[in-house]
Amino acid sequence: MKYGYARVSTRGQAINGNSLDEQSEKLKAEGCERIFQDTFTGTKADRPQFTNILSLLQEGDTLVVTKLDRFARSTEDAIATIKDLFNRGVKVHILNMGLIENTPTGRLIFNIMSSFAEFERDMIVERTQEGKAIAKQRVDFREGRPNKYTKKQLDHALKLLETLSYKEVEAMTGISKSTLIRAKKKLQATE
Repeated sequence: MKYGYARVSTRGQAINGNSLDEQSEKLKAEGCERIFQDTFTGTKADRPQFTNILSLLQEGDTLVVTKLDRFARSTEDAIATIKDLFNRGVKVHILNMGLIENTPTGRLIFNIMSSFAEFERDMIVERTQEGKAIAKQRVDFREGRPNKYTKKQLDHALKLLETLSYKEVEAMTGISKSTLIRAKKKLQATE
């Protein structure tokens, strides 16, 4: 039996064919009869559906994954998982690499590619941290999501709240009730 495994780090991830839907379509096209999905970062060991699929795999089955970086957290983890699967007679097919064979050459190629995948992930983390450190040096740096509304817009909406209901102010300004409540509490805290 062919089992497929798809993973994204976040629900919104849709970069370069990595969304759960895109991965699942590729796995179906490859003939996977059952597909398991996780929404967990690859750096975490806790991937419930991956653990589930590993427990179901039996001799003669094939585990299919779209890309190597969807499969394992690190080179060490990948090698240990592959060894276990090979010992159980399970084949591993990584779509962007091909079928991983239980031969010295197959294991060597897999180990090298796993090392490159881990290196690439580490470089992305490093570049992200460097970019953040550079951004923090700017005077106007603010961590987190930028405010959707300006102070002037919120002040105007709060002024309207003095005579109108939340629903009416929301309809007039487009600012949600929850945002208005937060702005009102913040204003009261500073008074």
